[in-house]
Amino acid sequence: MTITMVKKVLADGSPCRKCADVMAKLEQSGHIERIDKIVIADETDPNSEGMKLAREYNVDRAPFFIVQEDNRAAKIYTVYYKLVLEVLDA
Repeated sequence: MTITMVKKVLADGSPCRKCADVMAKLEQSGHIERIDKIVIADETDPNSEGMKLAREYNVDRAPFFIVQEDNRAAKIYTVYYKLVLEVLDA
């Protein structure tokens, strides 16, 4: 299983508040160790990797998580606590 976190950088260059909150929770809980990749969705760059992933998975919130298990469709989580319950603490 691989877990990718997509977090947003706002047009003024600052990180989105919710993304920073979720990062802090991941670090405090030790779950940050389970995140395989962190990708940036830059509001000023529609071709940034995170913006491309947001379009591909039709997600309009940040942060979001892409959970990929072998030979299964990727599962998208836009709610941190749901990710914790169903994946990180499962």
